[in-house]
Amino acid sequence: MGAESMDRIGLRRKPKQERSIQRLDLILAAAARIIAKKGVSAMRMTELAVAAKVPIGSVYQYFPEKAAIVKALFDQHASAIQAKTAAMFDDVRSLDQALDRVCAVIDWYYESYRNDPVYLGVWMGTEMDQDLLQLNIEHSGRVAGIFHDAVRGLAPDLCDEEMYARTYLFSHLIGAVIRLAAVSEETLARRMLDEWKRVIRGSLFAVTGQNAAA
Repeated sequence: MGAESMDRIGLRRKPKQERSIQRLDLILAAAARIIAKKGVSAMRMTELAVAAKVPIGSVYQYFPEKAAIVKALFDQHASAIQAKTAAMFDDVRSLDQALDRVCAVIDWYYESYRNDPVYLGVWMGTEMDQDLLQLNIEHSGRVAGIFHDAVRGLAPDLCDEEMYARTYLFSHLIGAVIRLAAVSEETLARRMLDEWKRVIRGSLFAVTGQNAAA
């Protein structure tokens, strides 16, 4: 992401003193409450300052605009997902085990975020801003990199480029499927997730005709 984009969605300054860190945390906690209740588009910076009980100048001291607040909250969720993915694939030794872990990650992801209005609100906020949408794509790439590093030596019939393309694609699609399931009726959501897991088991490491003939 370019410097111009980061200027508008990145932190203006990183707090170092404990008091400044606490103030930033108050702002983000208040933003999370507002987004959970009203969504990103309805949140106003003045309203946020009142909810956080800080001067409006303190909000702008850290965040140049609303998109920067969405990024900060998105980064928190993205870090948790990346850490969980890294932990679950740390000791994978076979493709069957890898597929089991992918399905387990899907279940964890869904259970963790289905009833989290902040996550859903932040995700919807990223869909309305090109720079924030790029963050989501970059997040998919980081998750794919973790997965790719864990399984790249387990499928010798797939070249490294093909394996990375698949892990990148499936990483991004998993996020999209989870978000669709999270806003769907529970029974339908479970069925969609089961169908998606069947697709993953049948195609993620499948050897194509071209690979098989090589």
